[in-house]
Amino acid sequence: MTTAKTLVVPMNARRTNTTAIFIIGFLFFIFGFITWLNGSLIQFLTLVCQLESDVQAFFVTFAFYMAYFFLAIPSSVILKRTGFKKGMALGLLVMAIGSLIFIPAAKERSFGLFLTGLFIQGMGLALLQTASNPYISIIGPIESAAQRISIMGICNKIAGISSPLILSALLLKNANKLEENINKATSLAEKEELLNALSARVINPYIVLAVVLAVLAFLLLKSPLPEPPAEEEVTTSTNAATNKKSIWEFPHLLLGALCIFLYVGVEVMAGDAIGIYGKAMGMPLDETKKFTSFTLAAMLVGYIIGIFTIPKIISQQTALKLSAILGIVFSVAVFLTSGYTAITFIALLGLANALMWPAIWPLAIDKLGKFTKTGSALLVMGIAGGAIVPLIYASLKKEDGLNMPNHWAFFICMLPCYLYILYYAIQGHKAGKKM
Repeated sequence: MTTAKTLVVPMNARRTNTTAIFIIGFLFFIFGFITWLNGSLIQFLTLVCQLESDVQAFFVTFAFYMAYFFLAIPSSVILKRTGFKKGMALGLLVMAIGSLIFIPAAKERSFGLFLTGLFIQGMGLALLQTASNPYISIIGPIESAAQRISIMGICNKIAGISSPLILSALLLKNANKLEENINKATSLAEKEELLNALSARVINPYIVLAVVLAVLAFLLLKSPLPEPPAEEEVTTSTNAATNKKSIWEFPHLLLGALCIFLYVGVEVMAGDAIGIYGKAMGMPLDETKKFTSFTLAAMLVGYIIGIFTIPKIISQQTALKLSAILGIVFSVAVFLTSGYTAITFIALLGLANALMWPAIWPLAIDKLGKFTKTGSALLVMGIAGGAIVPLIYASLKKEDGLNMPNHWAFFICMLPCYLYILYYAIQGHKAGKKM
């Protein structure tokens, strides 16, 4: 098996790579901050828009993550025209536009407009993710790509821990009392007044968010972020398949895209659905609004472990294998327990999930050669798993769909995903490769 090449960038390579890692790390912070607002938004919009079921509530994640599916391939085309830096700046501007959509959505209390804003935010993130993930993978040896992505993950999850706490403090302050007052309103006019006042809370935070994103887009354009070599120069291995004519000729990539799909599905379940799970067990909104941060704190611990262990102590494949096994164990534990013990095990799924993205991504794009960008776009499409898996869970639940107990619905969604991820870690990532 051949060794991996390091991306050679003009100027002093070490200094340039450090600058690039710092800038991309800050972008990953932005990804995390916006992505993990969804857990709080689900509970906020359920109340503000008076949603009737969890199926409706999970259209928050559906609208957000389906943007990746539709925009990943176009994002690859855009990046070929604009380059990485301009493409990332464009992504930030698109996200700013999506944030501004929240203003009329809040004034009208329109669930459809809120979903439109989330979809547009997802469009911008799709462009950013399509650029940043392959960039951080090829900025150094492919064997240590998981370590670099783990550093990005720390940036992402620090933001993810703080964002739901900040948003819930702004939008869902005194949530139990608010919910009680709305439910006790004696007239439609009184109820509408309370709901309109609650909805207006979202306007100022999203105006600030839009301004910050626009300023960051400008600063990114002025930053010293280097462009990587032209696509035909980028290879992740000296044994890259130069005779391949299509990304469909790389089985390990296609299996990896499905692995990303299932991984993001279980990640969103552990992060965004944990509040819904607690609610189904009768826990109050003042408590469930904080649960997402517990999952992300567990993920942060996992990323720190990844930095110190990959590849010095364990390989990317081993990390993925151990993570999948942990996911299986914790899923079974959630199924067998209840109350705060079950919530604890759902949060611990964050630890199991932490090293999956850093491990799956480099394994899937290894040896793609000139197809790296297009292959990366295909993997980004797999993020749509965050749209589909939670909807399946909500559709199975007793009060929303097929009359299945909450713990059964959760278990049926999670266990098959982790079993497939384990398969990819053991065998799937080798498919079609000449080892």
